[in-house]
Amino acid sequence: MNFEVIEGGRLPIKAWTRGVQVEDAAKQQLLNLANMPFIHKHIAAMPDVHWGMGATVGSVIATKGAIIPAAVGVDIGCGMAAQRTTLTASDLPDNLQALRSAIEARVPHGRTNGGGAGDRGAWGDVPARNIGRLMPHLNSLKVIADKHPKIARAASRAASHAGTLGTGNHFVEVCLDEEQRVWIMLHSGSRGIGNAIGSYFIEKAKADMERWFINLPDKDLAYIPQGSALFDDYCGAVNWAQGFARTNRDLMMDAAVAALREAVPKSFLCDCEAVNCHHNYVSWERHYGDNVMVTRKGAVNAHEGVLGIIPGSMGAKSFIVRGKGNRESFCSCSHGAGRAMSRTEARRRFTLEDHAAATAGVECRKDSDVIDETPAAYKSIDAVMAAQADLVEVVHTLKQVVCVKG
Repeated sequence: MNFEVIEGGRLPIKAWTRGVQVEDAAKQQLLNLANMPFIHKHIAAMPDVHWGMGATVGSVIATKGAIIPAAVGVDIGCGMAAQRTTLTASDLPDNLQALRSAIEARVPHGRTNGGGAGDRGAWGDVPARNIGRLMPHLNSLKVIADKHPKIARAASRAASHAGTLGTGNHFVEVCLDEEQRVWIMLHSGSRGIGNAIGSYFIEKAKADMERWFINLPDKDLAYIPQGSALFDDYCGAVNWAQGFARTNRDLMMDAAVAALREAVPKSFLCDCEAVNCHHNYVSWERHYGDNVMVTRKGAVNAHEGVLGIIPGSMGAKSFIVRGKGNRESFCSCSHGAGRAMSRTEARRRFTLEDHAAATAGVECRKDSDVIDETPAAYKSIDAVMAAQADLVEVVHTLKQVVCVKG
């Protein structure tokens, strides 16, 4: 067996972490999860596992009878999309700065001012351009917001956040595969409204724990019991946010493809190889003979034959993978390389020169605001992939030539 077993909790932790360092704080979080009374069978830890709010990033949590909102997190539905084109490397311009600028112009990115003008990127035409694609989402969101007014302000801005990238580790990349075919790959989620939904229900769950005098090893493990009105409302809101996140990625992919057409004179098609997958989400699935809720916090669906995306850092390889359906991992795999250190530590440790060297050959930002995203702040993607060889098979290996960060 390729996983290690971490003992000490009520249930075991099966960890695909051979050859990958896991910090003590993350191990303790895993043990805290394993002690919760509604965990199904075991906790699965992916090779990119690291400390996170409430639950480790890179953990798969199957539950019966309750859900932990902080385990789902606040970037609900965050995930990846990738699209292969008929272009090859020789079709790209020698200087890729114009291509990067075209993507930055068409995909709003950076911090927003209430959905208005951001620090970077043009936001004004977003609602009009995307409103038709969003209407089913916005109608159902109104029902949620009417019942829970504290998310109403964020809900009112949802349309202006559609088709936008955000900040942090979210990105749009132009990549080449092993055959020098051109791909567009991007990473984002449900933006401000997902954050508002997640934060609101986390606080509601915490308040219930206090009212019921339930002591937890970590207050961020506050849970919502199945059968309660709050459970139904939370699941409805999460389903909405996951649908919004997927549509958000679709809209950004359309914009990135348009930018590629603007910057590359040769006509091209987007062929059938396209992937769009969540890696912060919850779904109902059947495992070990029971219907359970599976929370993947920084993990990807790897059921047999299902395609997924495992990105490296902004200077490392990424992978299009096909799941092997390993039942011990609840049919899951890692969602990336995983951070090796905090953002604060990365900013303390690395210089602009370090970052420029690590991203040599990539048209991307080289300024101090992205030092916390420099490749050395992440684990080795090669070590992560080696540790999960029994979870996925590699279909394509991608290497970025352009990276747009928020």
